[in-house]
Amino acid sequence: MSARMSVRYRLQCSADAIDARARALAIEQSIEMPIEAVRDERVRTEIVGEVVGIEPSAQQHDRFDVVLALAIETTGDEPGQMLNMVFGNCSLQPDVELIDLDLPAATLAKLPGPRFGIAGWRAAVSPVGEGREGTGRALSCTALKPQGLDAPALAELAYVLARAAIDVVKDDHGIADQACAPFAQRVPLVQRAIERANREKREAGGALAGHRSIYAPTLSGGPRRLAAQLALARDEGVGALLCCPMIIGVPAFAELARAEAGVPLLAHPALAGHLRIAPPLLLGRLFRLFGADATIFPNWGGRFPHSRAECLAIAERAREPLAAHRPALPVPAGGMRLERVDEIVEAYGPDTMLLIGGDLLRAGDALAERAAQFARRVAGAGRVETETTGEDRAERFDG
Repeated sequence: MSARMSVRYRLQCSADAIDARARALAIEQSIEMPIEAVRDERVRTEIVGEVVGIEPSAQQHDRFDVVLALAIETTGDEPGQMLNMVFGNCSLQPDVELIDLDLPAATLAKLPGPRFGIAGWRAAVSPVGEGREGTGRALSCTALKPQGLDAPALAELAYVLARAAIDVVKDDHGIADQACAPFAQRVPLVQRAIERANREKREAGGALAGHRSIYAPTLSGGPRRLAAQLALARDEGVGALLCCPMIIGVPAFAELARAEAGVPLLAHPALAGHLRIAPPLLLGRLFRLFGADATIFPNWGGRFPHSRAECLAIAERAREPLAAHRPALPVPAGGMRLERVDEIVEAYGPDTMLLIGGDLLRAGDALAERAAQFARRVAGAGRVETETTGEDRAERFDG
């Protein structure tokens, strides 16, 4: 018997039809043809999907949770094909949601997972030999906005934010390779602005002397453009990279970006909301397995509809023990305000990165002070002393 993965779906279906609907789903996600037409005995016994569980959903009265056992060999040990096998065709059927996925240990071991993980993010904001600035506290993140600014303007904005001691200054995910701020022009200018801010913090001494802000530009485009952007980012010494896995493609994210970046990867959920895949599974577990060192998701109480329980479940999936894979850093975002920092850190704990963008930028001429308030509040909220040991010890880089 070939190894199988356990896949949980939620189906909208009447009780008298659920058995037949579950069997049809098992066929759809395995052989995709009438079972009676399959003559090969190995295919019938080892490849055809099996229904192993049906139960009424505890969340919705008109839905059933169905568990299928699908042959792991059909995935080819490749992330994109894995998504195809668990949700490819049935993603076109509006009565089906993908809720959870359990993989055999051997398959988990073949997926890339985070290269740096949470410890890597902490190391990134603490220069080698200059203390433990990122240890034991939540991290801060903000975004360069809006689209339409030219590269020098974005660089000046990045300088202000880094000088305020925000840990990660990322491109807005909509800033890619547009004519107003091309990647090849923008990245060197912003990186130099970040380095200038770090140098000034170091030379000024005091509480910020051991702090290092890092820049995460957005990777975008097809394979050739991605490869060129990765090469330029490495040459410029950026400290992290931002990717939208559902836009550049899961295989490109898992293979090209993860293998070639050499710095922590921050995954953005753009285009993930339409998929009917449970956010804790997609944004928490799968993005992590595909190589994300941190995963951005919409926090409750912002401008997106996720519940508190769903957000906490995403964070749990990002950080929970998972074979030998490092934990990924959850990054709640989406219309958050500075006044909620303590509440959010209390809910998620210190192994979290808080992303606030627009609420800082609305300060206008007072941006520098509001950004510094954000950095201070995050750094001081829920701080604990931890040591990096065992599986959580990340690969170190000098950024």
